[in-house]
Amino acid sequence: MIDLKLLRQDPDIVRASQVTRGDDPGLVDQVLDADARRRAALTDFENRRAEQKSLGKLVAAAQGEEKQELLARAKSLAEQVKALQADADAAETEATELARRIGNIVAEGVPAGGEDDFVVLRHEGTPREFDFRVRDHLELGEGLAAIDTERGAKVSGARFYYLTGVGARLELALLNAAVDKALAAGFTPVITPTLVKPEIMAGTGFLGAHADEIYRLEADDLYLVGTSEVALAGYHSGEIIDLSAGPKRYAGWSACYRREAGSYGKDTRGIIRVHQFHKVEAFSYTTVEDAAAEHQRILGWEEEMLALAELPYRVIDTAAGDLGSSAARKFDCEAWLPSQERYLELTSTSNCTTFQARRLGVRERTADGEVRPVATLNGTLATTRWIVAILENHQQADGSVRVPEGLRPYLGGLELLEPTGGASR
Repeated sequence: MIDLKLLRQDPDIVRASQVTRGDDPGLVDQVLDADARRRAALTDFENRRAEQKSLGKLVAAAQGEEKQELLARAKSLAEQVKALQADADAAETEATELARRIGNIVAEGVPAGGEDDFVVLRHEGTPREFDFRVRDHLELGEGLAAIDTERGAKVSGARFYYLTGVGARLELALLNAAVDKALAAGFTPVITPTLVKPEIMAGTGFLGAHADEIYRLEADDLYLVGTSEVALAGYHSGEIIDLSAGPKRYAGWSACYRREAGSYGKDTRGIIRVHQFHKVEAFSYTTVEDAAAEHQRILGWEEEMLALAELPYRVIDTAAGDLGSSAARKFDCEAWLPSQERYLELTSTSNCTTFQARRLGVRERTADGEVRPVATLNGTLATTRWIVAILENHQQADGSVRVPEGLRPYLGGLELLEPTGGASR
């Protein structure tokens, strides 16, 4: 949630952020109006309460007719106090609900516009030129007996799949490499819950415009996470944490679930856009002052993983209209996809500043004793989708796939994934 103090002091910053996102700037005035009504009702409440207390002393000392008049006055005041408290509570609820609809304040320098208005910061590596017919990842995966979407659909429906044999081993290799990278960078590995309470899901900002992409178990009032970011953001909810020794860093390994609502017809072939996958997510709690630097550090670790997988990629600065509500800035790394001759997002890292921490009550105590919200950041270190880029970029003419050197230790030294003549049957 945005800082209400900032909203009162400089509402134009929040309005400008809303405009940059393509959202309604009028929400700012609605929040300010509700907040003003709340404060006015509280002032009246406090005045009436003070009058009520003073009257109580007079009632105790009065007698006869005077006492009856004072008691009548006290009863009237009690009703007024109750009504003013209700007004203040209603205005506070309205202000909070409206404020939760306002996205995080977009960081300075973020490109304006929508999904297609990103800025390419740089390219790393050169897309390979092939002198043979390029196979896509599904054809390669079926030839290696690594991916089985037919049985996935038979058992679970569209956008589900099995990873078998070297496919399963390749995913585990990627995820274990990501954990090792995280350990070297000072992260604590965490196997996170994949079901969370509504207040945790809402606290991370995922129950806004994209709530229809989240699976909900109505009977239990729990949500399936689309990223371990959710569980990690809730890990220290309601706590005051110690950041005196630097950021608290966690690497969450979990299954992830997404309904992919609104994506019908997009990337339906293979395992690019699926309902279930695995991911290792970097998550940091740090100070507001360190957040931008930590964002660059997470991006650096993501790029080290892409280098380990020997993938050509580009880094983009995501436009404001394509940011999630909790992100103030987001960088994506997109790998080259030979079969479609386009770039495919493999990683993203977001600086959520204090947005999630305010909602979840995660604070720190500064050296001078001030208690204030922390900043939270997240970033992908590896996920199932990487298999798509690895198979396609490292394919050979005979349908085999060269294993990047950095992943070979995680595959028992295997250098080449060789076709089996088709998927296992």
